[in-house]
Amino acid sequence: MKTFASILLLLGLSMSAQAAVKVASLHPILADVARQVGGANVEVVEVLKAGGDVHHFEPSARDIAAMRGAPLILACGKHLETYLDKLRDSVGSGVKIVEVGKPIPSLLLDPSNEIFVCCPAHAKSSIDPHWWHSAENMKRAARIIADELSAVDPANGAAYEAGAKAAGVKFMQLKSWAQKEIARIPRSDRKLVTAHAAFGYFCKEYGFKTIPMLGIGRSDDISAQYIAQTIQAIRDNKIKAVFPEDQANPKVLTEIVRSTGVKTGQALVADGTSVHAHTFEAMLTHNVRAIVAALGGQ
Repeated sequence: MKTFASILLLLGLSMSAQAAVKVASLHPILADVARQVGGANVEVVEVLKAGGDVHHFEPSARDIAAMRGAPLILACGKHLETYLDKLRDSVGSGVKIVEVGKPIPSLLLDPSNEIFVCCPAHAKSSIDPHWWHSAENMKRAARIIADELSAVDPANGAAYEAGAKAAGVKFMQLKSWAQKEIARIPRSDRKLVTAHAAFGYFCKEYGFKTIPMLGIGRSDDISAQYIAQTIQAIRDNKIKAVFPEDQANPKVLTEIVRSTGVKTGQALVADGTSVHAHTFEAMLTHNVRAIVAALGGQ
């Protein structure tokens, strides 16, 4: 009798798992939002996992196989995933690729100045693709994902709507916390010098001037003239701290610090794929704390 009951239980669990909507995610932060919105009604497959590089990733044959059976594939959009056309051909017409960032208002990069280019792969686009640095945008993303899930699984539409609402409340609470923390930084010091143009949405939401500089990034191909220009820009803007990205060029960073006396802040999470901070909450919390600590927040 126990054996028969166990079989029934296993069958029930199997049916429940099969009933979940399979969703493939091309970014860890999107995967986290999909889980918050969908709860037990979704099975999220993370194609690009934490620790991956959004600017150089392209799905492999194994990745495409892992997406099989998913009616929805979540992409960041705004030209971040340059491979989407090829992916559409690979997965076929029965699968919808949702560019979550597409309806979200865009910020434009300055195409006339190379320091405002996100990276070589995205130099052709003047749109900043890093929209996930804004809590308001994350709230929009939750709503967009809920609508898409409801379209493929209308029976659970109310649950998805509730999930999006709860996620939105959480994101707004995080925004309020960030605003209170940043208020400790003098307005004259709210200048964010980062390795590349990834923090425009953050700077707009929290009142910073963004000054991205290639010289504190990963590239080894930085000219002496560019380093000199970077040093002068730091002096002209009276910068208190610079924020490198992970694996920053130590030679260039050392020269900048030596020549200007500027502080080196803790490396910021730019692309949302850090092993230690691949959810919006973890990323925002890490970045705000690092910025406040370096810019003298009291």
